[in-house]
Amino acid sequence: MQRSLDVLGSIAATLARGAQGMRVGRLGRRPAEPLVLYDFESCPFCRKVREALTVLDLEADVRPCPKGGRRFRPEVVTRGGKAQFPYLVDPNTGKEMYESDAIVRTLFAEYGDGAPPAVLLGQLAALGGAVASGLRFGRGTRAEPSRAPARPLELWSFEASPFSRIVREKLCVLELPYRLHNVGKGSPRRAAFVERSGRMQVPHLEDPNTGEALFESADIVAYLERSYAVK
Repeated sequence: MQRSLDVLGSIAATLARGAQGMRVGRLGRRPAEPLVLYDFESCPFCRKVREALTVLDLEADVRPCPKGGRRFRPEVVTRGGKAQFPYLVDPNTGKEMYESDAIVRTLFAEYGDGAPPAVLLGQLAALGGAVASGLRFGRGTRAEPSRAPARPLELWSFEASPFSRIVREKLCVLELPYRLHNVGKGSPRRAAFVERSGRMQVPHLEDPNTGEALFESADIVAYLERSYAVK
């Protein structure tokens, strides 16, 4: 029952944002290196940026910064001067920035057609994100004790996927860094993903520290708890 309610809540969160972050839009030039994103899963402003990453089919090295986290939050303060999220680092352009709308506009200018859709900008988008977060009852907000992996994990996902959200929430609260491979509908990355994994299904987690490769959000969450949570 608890699992069913969790999935239903995540589906409701997707619907609250009108399924933004499901489909790839018009793409511009491709970055040579992945972006770096400091965020936490339940933050409505971070959600706008993650939606943009899916629309633009961009990979990112995600460094989770849940409230109370000590693994990556200090890096943001050192780099930018304050613990505010999201914080984006683009090694391709040398730009580093706060403010979700500024980040979204910059991403579309650099890697899209130059014009972000209005639904990803402004207070209305943030309000929709806040409603979506409320439907998750604080999941993906506060840090839980964990062991740091020697190497970042890898997650194939897209922002609007309800099952992927459940996994990202757990990665966030455990402060586990991961390479986010966006494979939204229409993504040119999907063919390579299917060749690698055997089927088009997300979430898909690979852990280079153990050699594990898993589908199914419940199995992934159980694996993360077993492998990295400190009780």
